[in-house]
Amino acid sequence: MLLTGRPLGAGDASATALLNCLVREVCAPEHQVWQDGAHLLARLPRVGVMLRAALLRPPAGPTFRIAPPYEERREDAWIPASWDRLADLIAGELELATGRANPEFLGQVTDGHAALEAILAARGGEPANGDRYLESEQSLVTGHRFHPSPKARQGAPADWLPYAPETRSRFQPRWLAVREEVLAGEGDPAAFARLEASGPAVPAGFRPLPVHPWQLRLLAERPALRRAFSRDLVRDLGTAGAEAFPTSSVRTAYVPAADTFCKFSLDVRITNCVRKNAWYELTGAVVLDGLVGQVFGRLDATFLAEPAYRSVALADRRLYEGLGVILRQGVRGLPGTPLLTAALADPYGSLLGSLPALATPEGALAWWDAYVRHVAPPVLHAYLDHGVVLEPHLQNVLMCVDDDGMPVHAVFRDLEGTKLVQGRHRHLDGVPARVREAMTYDADLGWNRVVYCLLVNHLTEVAAAVADLHPALDSSLWQAARRHFAVADRPEVRALLAGVPLPAKANLRARWARTADRASTYVPVPNPFAPPAPQLN
Repeated sequence: MLLTGRPLGAGDASATALLNCLVREVCAPEHQVWQDGAHLLARLPRVGVMLRAALLRPPAGPTFRIAPPYEERREDAWIPASWDRLADLIAGELELATGRANPEFLGQVTDGHAALEAILAARGGEPANGDRYLESEQSLVTGHRFHPSPKARQGAPADWLPYAPETRSRFQPRWLAVREEVLAGEGDPAAFARLEASGPAVPAGFRPLPVHPWQLRLLAERPALRRAFSRDLVRDLGTAGAEAFPTSSVRTAYVPAADTFCKFSLDVRITNCVRKNAWYELTGAVVLDGLVGQVFGRLDATFLAEPAYRSVALADRRLYEGLGVILRQGVRGLPGTPLLTAALADPYGSLLGSLPALATPEGALAWWDAYVRHVAPPVLHAYLDHGVVLEPHLQNVLMCVDDDGMPVHAVFRDLEGTKLVQGRHRHLDGVPARVREAMTYDADLGWNRVVYCLLVNHLTEVAAAVADLHPALDSSLWQAARRHFAVADRPEVRALLAGVPLPAKANLRARWARTADRASTYVPVPNPFAPPAPQLN
């Protein structure tokens, strides 16, 4: 991987992520960050240590482009600061800042570093089938730039490397034959037809259920599952059928032969959360699917439908959730070539720079203008006009591009992250309370989530990637973006355009506090729409 021509190893990548989090969540809010020529200085206010990083260029919005070497001030000299030294310093700072210890934190950072080392050693080969879309899904080697352990995942590398998107892996699903009387599911009964056709034949009286092979190993010793096998309620048909390609979320895999995504359960912690399909999320996806489909029928964008799920109804909730698979609409028939937006924004990749449309500053500005036009208005109208809170972070959006790489259509996905504003959807009155709780936000929380995902996580990162190619465009990018936000003339949007600070999800503090993702706090970051500060003589 390259950043300004420098090879990036696991240590540098881990250190960069830690420093990005430190600057955003600790140093900047306490005014302990300074630009010093070609360097960025950051002081840990309670530990009292000064750090220094190379600053590649001025910030584009609320994000810095920092790079090694990373150094610590020791007396009158700058000495190297390794990733594990940075982790120790940050742990000390957070303990003093919060009054709480977290004995898990350093282990999580270490696990993330080890996972990245394993990924870098295993990655290779050719892109999946030469498919540009699949290559974009499997290109996120370093992961989230503002997470302290972006590649942390539970289990030994031997367990997960065969299913890691970063290694360009592919696998055949494990198929179970489930007797119809113990088959569970909701949604369109015909939705599984194409996927079933890509798998093995099943005996009469049974229905097929695709399962992630890793997940079945994790659940194999559950007594209820063993009884189901012994009583011939469930049969193991083995790995078979068409290949599945893991996407950026790890557990969701695309089956090109069926043009279908399978959102599998995985009882494995990946970054923040155990990635299982909870029972209320299975039902919630079906409840949301019809409503979101109706909303997007009025918007100039696509939301990938999740028309059904399937599982087994045995006397074990963990099996019901762990073997539950949600079906998601595929990508064929979309205008242009879909590309994962996280791959476009990745500063260590080369995808954005490979698009002909961005070869010149003028072309890049036109590309950005088209990009924002396709992404921002659907998100704003979904929230403001329909009470639908999308989660348009970089891994939840695809951008369809034409042959020159010009954006032509935005695609949104993931009903688990999609919520409804409380009090605006009366038809939820009959939905079970736990399902309703999981699929709703109050208005303020919903707006914070929209603004964070759309502006901080998504557009500022894409803008930074464009500015990497053409640094002179920095201020012009946000001037061009303004008009695509002004399409929604509401107080919330007027405040954004007036430059109020933006809410950035505090991933570092959330890991330290061990809070659930839904309960994450936010820290204020500079708004790129803010007018420049006046120059005082």
